Amino acid sequence: MIQIYFCKKNFQVQKAERFFKERRVPVQLVDLGRARLGRRELEAVKARVGLDALVDREGAAWKECPARFAAGEEAVFNALLEDPRRLVLPIVRNGKEATVGYRPEEWERWL
Repeated sequence: MIQIYFCKKNFQVQKAERFFKERRVPVQLVDLGRARLGRRELEAVKARVGLDALVDREGAAWKECPARFAAGEEAVFNALLEDPRRLVLPIVRNGKEATVGYRPEEWERWL
């Protein structure tokens, strides 16, 4: 089953949700404001997309503490676990596959 992780429904999340709905693919929506992304889940996504792709450098949460993100990979990873607003969203998972942001060309390959 496809999982879509988000903090708040925004345009990118809505487009991802619509992509799968139009293809009649069931999705599980996971609100990171209510259920945190676990360390193992985030490590699995990181293994697929890389740590740099996960960090939302344009978001307000990044701008609040940019020095923390310069402190090394483990500090960055922990900061992402602590506050999912620092992630590029949506995160879309299909088993071991994962993407961040709106990636319809990759999702099409999954179907």
